[in-house]
Amino acid sequence: MKDASLAITLTGLSFMLAVIWGGPLLRILKHFKLGKQIRVEEPDRHLIKMGTPTMGGFMIILPVTFLTILLNAVSIIGLEVIGRSILVPVIAMIGFGLLGAIDDWEGIRGLRKGSGMRARTKFLFQVLFALGIALVLRYVLEVPQLFWPGREGSFDLGVFYVPIAMFIIVGSCNAVNITDGLDGLAGMISATAFVAIGSIALAQGQVFLGRFCFTLVGATFGFLWFNAHPAELFMGDTGALALGATLGVVALMTGQWLVFGLILIIPVSETLSDILQVLYFKITKGKRIFLMAPLHYHFELLGWSETQVVQRFWLISLVFAMLGVAIALT
Repeated sequence: MKDASLAITLTGLSFMLAVIWGGPLLRILKHFKLGKQIRVEEPDRHLIKMGTPTMGGFMIILPVTFLTILLNAVSIIGLEVIGRSILVPVIAMIGFGLLGAIDDWEGIRGLRKGSGMRARTKFLFQVLFALGIALVLRYVLEVPQLFWPGREGSFDLGVFYVPIAMFIIVGSCNAVNITDGLDGLAGMISATAFVAIGSIALAQGQVFLGRFCFTLVGATFGFLWFNAHPAELFMGDTGALALGATLGVVALMTGQWLVFGLILIIPVSETLSDILQVLYFKITKGKRIFLMAPLHYHFELLGWSETQVVQRFWLISLVFAMLGVAIALT
């Protein structure tokens, strides 16, 4: 109970820091005219979002980083609030966030205005970052490699662990990025996932990891204060890549990554819809499965309002996140 109470306290603290930091960040982004570029193929109703400040992921990254450093520093006086093991997901959050920020900048003010960093270049950096993180998880932190629901102890995956971990980290960061298309959607889905994984970590006795997850929940809630429909601010790749990669890392640290697909059911579905649309289009030479991919655009074009899509997707996410937690704790 004490661990849960402190985790919730950190949620509130990071929420307040993010909201306080949000106003100045919004003014900075407006001053430098760092506004979102809308793709011509998006639904027409999205045109009104053109120019809305983006790169709002910094609203999440900075408070979480500040709290993590501060709470690690108090260990000097004998208090252990956040353990050093969570420095790995923090570094992942910062690294992928900076990669996303470069991509956002390139798409707004850089040489590749309107398109951002080359996909191959961005993917290469993601793979390299994921490789470094996977090696640290495997050989430095020696995290549990795989828990099978209903069975005691963890399984050793040997040489297969590193490529699996890389796939989860890269896949997660891109899945959340694809999901980031409607006001509040990626933020609500990510916050729900962090609550689920944080709860699993606390139940396993990984109290520092659990507290870190709930710290991220609070900061994401603070971002959602500004991202609620109609959004004043978008997270951009800065936030989407950071949140997605960090979700992958914390899931790996619990060893419960088998249920990760359930917890991230909406990002997984969004990604699959995008892949299926492209493949079917190429195979049939122009035909489509969905009205538009990823999936949230399909439902918008069916007549759902943006708010309906976000709320219904979040409800599905919440149910599957609870299911994932239940299976993990079986």
